Amino acid sequence: MGEENRYFNFAEKDQTNNFLSVAPVKEDWGGDGSGRLNLSGRRTAISKEYVPRKHQFFNTNTVPEEQGWRIRGMPEEVLLGKRRLLTWHDYGASTSRVVLPSQFEAPPGIFTADLEIFILAGEIQIGEWRLDKHSYSFIPAGVKVEFWKVLGEEEVEILWMENGPVPLKYQYAETNHPDARISEFIPALDSKLLPWVKTETVQFEVAKKKFLRIHNNGGGTWLLAILPHYDGHYGIIQSYNEEAYALAGYIDIGNYRFAKDHLGYCPSYDTYPRHRTVDGYLSFVRVDRDLSKLGTVFSYGHIND
Repeated sequence: MGEENRYFNFAEKDQTNNFLSVAPVKEDWGGDGSGRLNLSGRRTAISKEYVPRKHQFFNTNTVPEEQGWRIRGMPEEVLLGKRRLLTWHDYGASTSRVVLPSQFEAPPGIFTADLEIFILAGEIQIGEWRLDKHSYSFIPAGVKVEFWKVLGEEEVEILWMENGPVPLKYQYAETNHPDARISEFIPALDSKLLPWVKTETVQFEVAKKKFLRIHNNGGGTWLLAILPHYDGHYGIIQSYNEEAYALAGYIDIGNYRFAKDHLGYCPSYDTYPRHRTVDGYLSFVRVDRDLSKLGTVFSYGHIND
């Protein structure tokens, strides 16, 4: 899992200049970390220690909400938000539910780590782009983003994903960092306008995907819709790491009903019970491997329930 990164001493390095030079963290299934998700070896809100090959499902509404949360490095005059920390990684990556108040405004700048955001409710403006419910943005480390402003009288709720491999911090900047991956920047993507496409795996052949981003190593961030009356019949083994956040409907995974606002963290080589739904299911998903490759997902008949 990239032990060469585990003891990286941030105090001995100038993150202002070197945050883009930190080596990626290798995935625990053998990947080289080029997808930069850092989904390997995560702790979760229901397990403070990483548990290999053990999926963890929980209702994020039961996670304590941190009041007075601020993006590290933001000026003190920026209004405070709220956060529920859902999963995190020793190297600095994390996934949270963040709420920003209706009067929230933040200045332009850059971040020291890749940031993905997915809007769960409300509306926010980032520079000239507006993001409303189920809109997505990917901001690579070092890419300058303009001012942030919550629109309307309602607060905005965001699935906030800091991808490491260094802790995310805001820095004032007038331009992009010279080494920023500007070509990967996705300022605003309205998922409601994207087409549905077929999935790559046999187990979910009756499901549909909307790709939000395809990662450098073939992994991805997408929406997954499983049609009503789906029955996977068998359990499955996954040779990659996955995070899934339920947006609507439900799916029964073994005896667990995975419904709206539930999060699932599934480490590599986990054995998933049988999947079933009568009414259908919609979720936001991130994985760190190309699922179109043989052997990434396969049925396993001994874990039906």
